[in-house]
Amino acid sequence: MKRKYIYSFCIAMAASVLVSSCKKDFLETAPTDQVSAAAVFTTTSNAAAAMNGVYRLMFSAYDNQDESGEGSVMIDIDMLGEDLVNPTVGNNWFISLYRYITTRSVTASQTAFVYRYYYRLISNANAIIEGVEGATGTDAEKSVIRGEALAIRAYAHFKLVQLYAQRYAAGGPNTQLGIPINITTTVQKLPRSTVEEVYAQINKDLNAAITNLGTAPARLNKSHINLSVAQGMKARVALAMQDYPTAATFAAQARMSASGISLMSNTDYTAGFNNLTNSEWMWGINQIADQGTFFYSFFAYMSVNFSSTNIRGNPKCINSTLYDQIPATDIRKSLWDPTAKSTAFPVPPSGSRFPYMNRKFLANSASNSYGDLPFMRLAEMYLIEAEANARQGKNAEAQNALYTLAIKRNPSYVKSASTGTNLINEIMLQRRSELWGEGFRFTDLKRLNLPLNRNGANHVASVAMVFDIPVGDQRWQWLFPQAEINANNLIVQNPN
Repeated sequence: MKRKYIYSFCIAMAASVLVSSCKKDFLETAPTDQVSAAAVFTTTSNAAAAMNGVYRLMFSAYDNQDESGEGSVMIDIDMLGEDLVNPTVGNNWFISLYRYITTRSVTASQTAFVYRYYYRLISNANAIIEGVEGATGTDAEKSVIRGEALAIRAYAHFKLVQLYAQRYAAGGPNTQLGIPINITTTVQKLPRSTVEEVYAQINKDLNAAITNLGTAPARLNKSHINLSVAQGMKARVALAMQDYPTAATFAAQARMSASGISLMSNTDYTAGFNNLTNSEWMWGINQIADQGTFFYSFFAYMSVNFSSTNIRGNPKCINSTLYDQIPATDIRKSLWDPTAKSTAFPVPPSGSRFPYMNRKFLANSASNSYGDLPFMRLAEMYLIEAEANARQGKNAEAQNALYTLAIKRNPSYVKSASTGTNLINEIMLQRRSELWGEGFRFTDLKRLNLPLNRNGANHVASVAMVFDIPVGDQRWQWLFPQAEINANNLIVQNPN
């Protein structure tokens, strides 16, 4: 069965896998624990193995090198912001995206991948949510699996609506077109729901996930979603909705329920962001060393040391104006080299050096792009709590949350006495420097209704090409892939 289309009714989804002769089973299990599709939902053990397969989809290699699950989307989102700088075109990977060409093309493979990838997660989550009910096992086991699948379904819908629809506007009707909501294994064409309806479904799923995971035993691995991660997702969604009381509440709940999680040391901060055992990571990729994705890996484009053509010729840099605002005593400032001369930056053989290049991300070696990757960290929860409180005028609460994080990164940091806009600006500066390269900047600009402004920094005109995008511009919405439009005549395309 040939299924290259994107969305649930036309991709090889879990439900169709169970009843068809597809050569590729997209309800994948962990490579070391394969189960047949027919046996997936006979027991909760097999359903849990199928859930492992969903997580595996998040760092699998797809059709092209810029299509490797969540890591590739993280790069996409930062390429569209102003804080990640390409000093050259390198070998062209992600450059069209950086120039806002890819997201305006209905035939671009990268945007089609993102759409297909998230609906693939959704389709598999739907199959698990429906199928686990009939599995043999305890109610507690079913609850954990159901909770994880609900959280994944919410997470994927949230990513999609942020990219392919207009921003959520607090206090407005939000009747602008969002994305198709898919919450069943039934194969059908679905129209775009409103942004309000999409966020309502996301929150419904997250609320149910939190309930299901509330009494779950300790997870076996940080690659799996638990209660604190689901609460962190809820905080992210509320922040995007400008529902600041809910964002602050769930960010605090997420960090308090994150058992065994604490802010990392400064030594760990410069260790390469490549190890799931890091004390601060709440959720991330657990990359098995002998199952690397080579040139599909996040580290093949974002690390300083892997010997890919892309990194040798185009190491990723920080926006110089952002770098200049980071205090000299802050450990984060050491992650970028404004001189292009520091030997602390281990470039690969024949690699080029450029001012403001990063060493935040380190691959296993010059010859191996292996590395774990964070999807959620404790620092983000402190930043959400600080921002959400500051935007409510709760200055003391915001200052306290910010201080807890900032003093860990900068021993000379003095607790902020700022209020109002000045406090918010300080928090956002901390957010930009803390989360650089982790896939937040484009969606942060969009949720806050801020323009893209790459001026006055180290962006190269011939490389970036696009320096300004005003708020409300149609380029803030990605175009739907033409393959989806062809397969589903209910889809209304975004303005081009």
